[in-house]
Amino acid sequence: MMDALMLPLWFVAALGVSLCGAAPVAGNLEVLVRTPVSVQRGHTTTLPCWLNPPQSAAGFKVSWYRGHYDSPVMFYRAKKFENAFQEASYVGRVSFGFKDAASVGLTAGDVSMMLEKATIEDAGDYTCYVSSEQGYDRAIVSLIVTEMGTPPLLSAVWVEDNMVNVSCESEGWHPEPNLLWSNKKQQPLTPKSLTSSKDSSGLRSVHSWLLVSSSAEVSCSVSLSNEEPKEARVRLENSPQTESGSGAAGWVAFALLLVAVSVLLGVLYFKQRGGKAKSLNNPEEKRKLLPEGIQLSEYYVNVKLEDTNNKHLTIKEGKLRDNIDFTDEGKVSCLTAIRGTQGFSSGQHYWEVSLGSTNPGIGFKQSWWVGVTSVTVIPETSTFSPTTSNGFWFLSSSPDKTKSLQFSTEPSVFLTVDSKPQTLGVFLNYDGGELSFYNVEDKRLIGSLKADFTGDIFPFFNPGKSDKAVMEILQREEQGQSGDMGNPEASPAQETASNC
Repeated sequence: MMDALMLPLWFVAALGVSLCGAAPVAGNLEVLVRTPVSVQRGHTTTLPCWLNPPQSAAGFKVSWYRGHYDSPVMFYRAKKFENAFQEASYVGRVSFGFKDAASVGLTAGDVSMMLEKATIEDAGDYTCYVSSEQGYDRAIVSLIVTEMGTPPLLSAVWVEDNMVNVSCESEGWHPEPNLLWSNKKQQPLTPKSLTSSKDSSGLRSVHSWLLVSSSAEVSCSVSLSNEEPKEARVRLENSPQTESGSGAAGWVAFALLLVAVSVLLGVLYFKQRGGKAKSLNNPEEKRKLLPEGIQLSEYYVNVKLEDTNNKHLTIKEGKLRDNIDFTDEGKVSCLTAIRGTQGFSSGQHYWEVSLGSTNPGIGFKQSWWVGVTSVTVIPETSTFSPTTSNGFWFLSSSPDKTKSLQFSTEPSVFLTVDSKPQTLGVFLNYDGGELSFYNVEDKRLIGSLKADFTGDIFPFFNPGKSDKAVMEILQREEQGQSGDMGNPEASPAQETASNC
């Protein structure tokens, strides 16, 4: 108990010597440090501090403290650590470390402090204080704790006078990051607004927006000092005239170039159209669904489902849904996913998928995935996250946004839709590196993904979880195909959806 009571007195005595004008003995004891030190949250780092000239510090008093000298972060005296007054948040996380790979430690005067599991609260100044019979000295090391946030999420909203409101947001940063806008020529742009906020854990979020013309390309990058930026880019195209009498305000077409830590992740090309088509049988309207000159009847394929005996699925004649006995909790996962056959290694291919019924007792599907994959075996686990980066390109329902669909990109890209598709058209242009999705009933292009396909690419489906409505891969007669995209009043899925 007496030793514990003497600890604050030692600090006071040391400070008293300083206030009385005493100084360390020249040439005998000098404390040197290297500052600042940067560490990512949750990682281990060393705050370098050593004596000059080199000498053993095994018998010295060494204290590391922050603003309050009587609550040390680490205190060493008489060849042992004394923890009675140690600041509670550092218990079990600090010890002597090595200032560099060549250091032999305390016996050569290296009194560096190693800090484990760095937290946001650890950021700040640390005093390295060394005292001996020959004198004393101190120096300050600044610790910067960093956290790289999420890749920027861009959204574009069409406004009047051929202008588009483009916003950029990112969260989970520390310290507060820099957010910069630039145009296609990498020239800086001035935003209309730039704000930041801090959450309960101390992490920072940033949000900014600007107005640009409807035929511009802008980039938003978010970064910390001395770190590679995370960037997102949006390319806007002129809005065409909408149909006479249509209530739609127009459409915006844009591409997102997603870059995280300066590494190209991929390209997303997204078009969204407003207005309604007049007739499903109108050849001119039909051509709007696909690149100019392409007819559906030329590329329609009857996709079959693989026979995998997936215990989580109920499959019957091209219709599928999750097994009613499937009790797994949580979000939709690969446990209910399945490939189609055959695989494609070239060419252009089109197929359609029914996502529900107009029958009010059944309704539309609330959860689903539809697209393609390059994997030969789908992981049978609920923890695997399929994305474009690991061979899964698909469009899906959005569990968090009822009026949106989303692509399997990282980060997620949400597509606002006026109405969710009852029948989804999928067009794979293997050689052109593009996968497009269409709302068949509304005759709208929902969106397209760009990718460099290699090897065999297989149709990919997931009927989701806990849906009354089934998913059906629609089949067409091998001979005498009409080339139409289908009539919603005569969809075979609507007649048989309740039979699966």
